Amino acid sequence: MSATIDIRHVPHASPTPADVRAGLIADPGFGKVFSDHMVTIEWSAEKGWHDGQLRARGPFTLDPAASVLHYAQEIFEGMKAYRTADGEVVLFRPLENARRFQRSAARMAMPDLPEQLFLEAVETLVRTDADWIPKEEGGSLYLRPFMFANESFLGVRPAASYIFCVVACPVGAYFKGGAKPVSVWASTDYTRAAAGGTGAAKCGGNYAASLIAQAEAIRQGCDQVVFLDAAEKKWVEELGGMNVFFVFDDGTLLTPPLTGTILPGITRDSIIRLARGQGMSVQESLYSFDQWRQDAASGRLREVFACGTAAVVSAIGTVRYKDGSFTIGGGTDGEVTRSLRTRLTAIQRGETDDPYSWRHKVAL
Repeated sequence: MSATIDIRHVPHASPTPADVRAGLIADPGFGKVFSDHMVTIEWSAEKGWHDGQLRARGPFTLDPAASVLHYAQEIFEGMKAYRTADGEVVLFRPLENARRFQRSAARMAMPDLPEQLFLEAVETLVRTDADWIPKEEGGSLYLRPFMFANESFLGVRPAASYIFCVVACPVGAYFKGGAKPVSVWASTDYTRAAAGGTGAAKCGGNYAASLIAQAEAIRQGCDQVVFLDAAEKKWVEELGGMNVFFVFDDGTLLTPPLTGTILPGITRDSIIRLARGQGMSVQESLYSFDQWRQDAASGRLREVFACGTAAVVSAIGTVRYKDGSFTIGGGTDGEVTRSLRTRLTAIQRGETDDPYSWRHKVAL
């Protein structure tokens, strides 16, 4: 059950030709184009972590009774690799992803993947498929580490075998049209998580439960859904896949607290640290939807933005709900939002100093 294992390289029989790859990454969209390889590592109760492989990306063979298909033992992470102006390839705070992966695994009764093994798997894939990082401005290589239960049985208990895997896809902007403000639908019929549940774990079930609300948001002409708490349906929690911040006229930032129902976003934590480093006051406090509406109407609330690995920082311009709608700051991209987004992306891409040592260089 060693924390370090060899990741064996299985040669790819037919990697994508360079000219074809160039065409694919010219305008990849998000999550539709994938790189050539994947890394897999297996775990069993008898052997622990074993059989690490870098191999051609391809399908898994699963028994119909594989426990992930019946009991949803599955977790994942989202992170990006960037190419800097001087040609280096860097990751952004990858050990934080590794640590959150461990916390998610513990909540879902899954095996603990050592931090260094997580990092080794990610770096191995990035090193191998670095040519898939788009050269266009704003491009990056999105990385999806995930783990699922593959033991074949029908019985309600934690599985005894799992597969950890990392795949990658070249990506452009998450929202079409770039950094323009997005619209959100406030869901009152559906909630994302409840106290004692899996809200703080990055597991597929949380996202599956949010899809009906996201579909409702699309029907209402919105880009994203924002969820309220499950107990009172009063307090703002987070979007379908992003944390949320509120910017007030006195310069204060407010974001909902991590009480176990909200995913502890790495981008969220980075924004808090950047803002405080710039002398801004940041509060992690409850904030009601009614107060949101009132503060937007009075002008006390100047900006609202969502943040996450995929979208980075996106201003929220319009909020719709069953009884109406309202705008924030005239529905435009605000100064604080722009400043924090610019500072964060500059650090991620190696365009400025890195006072927090967040960049992690991948040795090519």
